Amino acid sequence: MDFVSPAAWPEALAAKAARPDAVPIMGGTDVMVELNLGRRRPPALLDLTRVPELARWHAEGGYTRVGAGVCYTRLAGDLRGHAPALADAARSVASPQIRNRGSVGGNLGGASPAGDCHPPLLATGALVELASAGGVRRVPAREFYLGPGRTVRRDDELVAAVLLPRPAGPQVFAKVGPRNAMVIAVVSFALALDTGARRVGTGIGSAGPTPLRAEAAEEFLAAEFDWAGGAAPAEAAARRFGELVAGAARPIDDVRGSAAYRRHALAVLARRAWVRCAAQLRRGGT
Repeated sequence: MDFVSPAAWPEALAAKAARPDAVPIMGGTDVMVELNLGRRRPPALLDLTRVPELARWHAEGGYTRVGAGVCYTRLAGDLRGHAPALADAARSVASPQIRNRGSVGGNLGGASPAGDCHPPLLATGALVELASAGGVRRVPAREFYLGPGRTVRRDDELVAAVLLPRPAGPQVFAKVGPRNAMVIAVVSFALALDTGARRVGTGIGSAGPTPLRAEAAEEFLAAEFDWAGGAAPAEAAARRFGELVAGAARPIDDVRGSAAYRRHALAVLARRAWVRCAAQLRRGGT
């Protein structure tokens, strides 16, 4: 197995162009597990830990541009005011040691349906920046995922960054698991509101072959939400919203939970998310 370790972004892109079969590695929280268990033996590893651009974030137009190598610890802390739902998701990942190593780019590259970063990216309408030696393109997160472990990223491309729209209203993230730490989500859900445009975004994790949106639920909530005052939802409306979210899922039975339980849990998370967003709006927060 070859090991390539560029020190600058152009070098990394050139290396990926020359070795499209090279597997990118930065935190190694997923790749090293697969290597150690013998599940994967790539011909080359492309080490990105020395590329400084990947570990930076900054404002860019109406977005916050977050380098693919920004770790979960920084997402949970530094970006709390810029991406609340993503910060909540990052805070829920594994242990402090893993959060210090794992990154949003790794989550995107692995494309596990259970990845914690995916629902907030869907709900907020984030963009994924993909780069190659031939140029850069930005893909809506809602178009990025193709299947378990599969995305629109081409073999000669690397995930460079995610671009997160500035919060325009309340955002929440929640997940269900057997404990609070070192757990893969049984199911997860993100909700993001744009109070100016009166628009709703949703993201469902660990309940389908890819992260999913609940578009019918988005339309329902946009019509039912109290945009002016943030009143708590009526019980019947909250129940219907939960049903629509659960209905958008495509879960399976596995060792972490049954399909029926996942749908039930999603409905509960969705109702609670509405209540939390309404409370945030009443307090005047985003």
